[in-house]
Amino acid sequence: MENIYGFTHYSFFTEMSELAVQHNSFDLSLGIPDFDIDDRLKSFLREAADLNCHHYEPLAGSPFLIENIIRYNRKRKNPISITHHEVSIVPCATFALHTALKSILNQHDEVIIIQPSYYTYGPSVVLNGGIPVYYDLDNDFAIDWEKIQQCISEKTKAIIVNSPQNPTGKIWTQTEWEQLYDMIKDQEIYIISEEIYDTYCYDGIEHYSSFLHPELRKRTFCIFSFGKMFHTTGWKVSYMLASENLTARFRCHQQYISYSANAPAQYAIAKYLEVFDPTENQKMMEHKRNIFNELIKDTPLQVEKKAEGSVFQTVNFRNISKTMTDVEFSKWLTIEKKTACLPLSAFYNSRDNSDYIRFSFAKKDEVIIQAMEHLRKHL
Repeated sequence: MENIYGFTHYSFFTEMSELAVQHNSFDLSLGIPDFDIDDRLKSFLREAADLNCHHYEPLAGSPFLIENIIRYNRKRKNPISITHHEVSIVPCATFALHTALKSILNQHDEVIIIQPSYYTYGPSVVLNGGIPVYYDLDNDFAIDWEKIQQCISEKTKAIIVNSPQNPTGKIWTQTEWEQLYDMIKDQEIYIISEEIYDTYCYDGIEHYSSFLHPELRKRTFCIFSFGKMFHTTGWKVSYMLASENLTARFRCHQQYISYSANAPAQYAIAKYLEVFDPTENQKMMEHKRNIFNELIKDTPLQVEKKAEGSVFQTVNFRNISKTMTDVEFSKWLTIEKKTACLPLSAFYNSRDNSDYIRFSFAKKDEVIIQAMEHLRKHL
């Protein structure tokens, strides 16, 4: 069922998770962790409650949290230097992307969306009066610069990039950011850079932010998520980096939509940033990815390219079925084989089928092991 904008009323993501519950299946469909958060983070939230942190924070966000975000970004292996006027605390990454688009789009401006992509991108463009222009990655998930160049027109106002990417696990390199800038430097084109899985980069690859490019940072809205970093998506606290000029434009709209984010959670996150070690996070999730990829070798499902980052792995299912669509296969796997996944076509506006499904490995080790053992026995 579609609405007036041509997008579905409901999320296929929700549907597959509900199917998993109905059929008592192992749920590897969504990137929602099933393991607990750090006890220190819980204690900081209790501390926030005792300190009476229950009222609105400023529009920009908690000064305490902003200061610790600046310090945290300085400590990265690829350090990001930012000022207080370049940080905004927001309720979530989806809000940041939508409001960033609202800050720059005029009616009928075009926005390039690199597919496969998260399902909210296209609707956010349309709801802000823009026109989505879809560029589809090939199966190796590498950027074809000639093809993306062909998507750019005089009406192009923005490009949405996600790195590490959901669902492919692709990580943008410094060279790719430089190539992107060279392609758009003579035109007023902005970048919406969603980097919410920045702490999950594997095999020695370091996250390289769009905000590190000296020219791109002047035209980039760079979005991060504490929900993804700390497995606290329900706390609804993320942050965005943008130049002082773009930040001012962003806040003109922000003040009328959400104003501020969860105040007690902002305090708890600020305290936690003082003790948080991102390498522990990265090692934990890389270990889970490795468990998944090692065990899936014992099934007919095929991993063609290991995820470089994020918490997702794309898998080719055509050794099992040449005829089912990826939607049909995903439902069959969830209902009949008791392991939930998502079809890759759910991440496209321009396709209704593919050769791939997506699994999440942001799960307890025993759940991954049990799910893969079940598939080994029953596929």
